[in-house]
Amino acid sequence: MTREPGGSPGAEAIRRLLLEGEVERWDAVAEALLLSAARRDHVVKLIRPALEGGIWVVCDRFADSTIAYQGYGRGLPLDRLTALRQFALGDFAPDLTLILDVPVAEGMKRAAKRHGSADRFERLDTAFHERLRAGFNAIAAVEPARCMLLDATGTVEAVHAAIAAAVAERFGVALQ
Repeated sequence: MTREPGGSPGAEAIRRLLLEGEVERWDAVAEALLLSAARRDHVVKLIRPALEGGIWVVCDRFADSTIAYQGYGRGLPLDRLTALRQFALGDFAPDLTLILDVPVAEGMKRAAKRHGSADRFERLDTAFHERLRAGFNAIAAVEPARCMLLDATGTVEAVHAAIAAAVAERFGVALQ
């Protein structure tokens, strides 16, 4: 299990730069570049070696988050973000992306419960978060072979069951 931004020492250092400080600390282009640098380090130093060793990798967020946050949320051109992803990762992509969908108000409430103080992105306005949600839904619609949109409004147990069913469907394995 790993996360983005972060997951490797270099990427964790970049994570701190991205998530701490004032909301407008970085503009959208700087965010995209920092995220791409963190992702590149993460893939090279952790994800690819794990996969080459036959280990499954489950990552909390990946390249779609940059498309959603900096593209749909912040308004950067999607084609430039796609080119940046291609430059940083080549053809490397997840076998399955699960997008857990909840209304914005519920998501913000859950985030506040999780860790008390909001990070830079969580402090952005509701309109940003609505664009972000729409972006993730659009990504799922454009790439249905890779992405599965799951209703995450239920209980932890219900969402877990939906995730387990999605993984079982895609890979033919049962999760507990």
